[in-house]
Amino acid sequence: MPLQLDLGHAILRELVLNDAPSLALHANDWLVWVQLRDMFPHPYREEDATEFIQRIQIQNQPTAFALAVNDQVVGVIGLIVQPDINRLSAEIGYWVGTAHWGKGIATAAVRALTTWSMAQLGFVRIFATPFIHHVASCRVLEKAGYLREGLMRKSAIKDGQVLDQVLYAYVG
Repeated sequence: MPLQLDLGHAILRELVLNDAPSLALHANDWLVWVQLRDMFPHPYREEDATEFIQRIQIQNQPTAFALAVNDQVVGVIGLIVQPDINRLSAEIGYWVGTAHWGKGIATAAVRALTTWSMAQLGFVRIFATPFIHHVASCRVLEKAGYLREGLMRKSAIKDGQVLDQVLYAYVG
């Protein structure tokens, strides 16, 4: 049965090809890109959205999901399942388009996906590593019950700057 969770202001659901236009619209924003990994394209085109959705749809268990408002994708949340001895852990990542910042969508989505993935997929640890200067993302994780475990100094490079990241984790 496809995943669909009511978040109040949004729905967390599986991605479909018809989501490509709204996904591209909200993803094509420098303020979103600058907080994410370099594999997230900028500019973000509809072709990028279509390729991303197709990659997710061929997985046995989808690991990335739409955050939809009025059936328009305004963000994405997903898990990166860890390999080998860390296979009961996953990294959570998320973004919400700037027009929907401050509405509690990310916090509700992180809470919902964390609870669902621990219950349904058997994870015992879910973690995230936002940039230290991304205070809003750190706050999302804290409000969703994640604990700050440490500071990863000079652990990433983004837009030509070497940056610190904060390690947050939820352990069930």
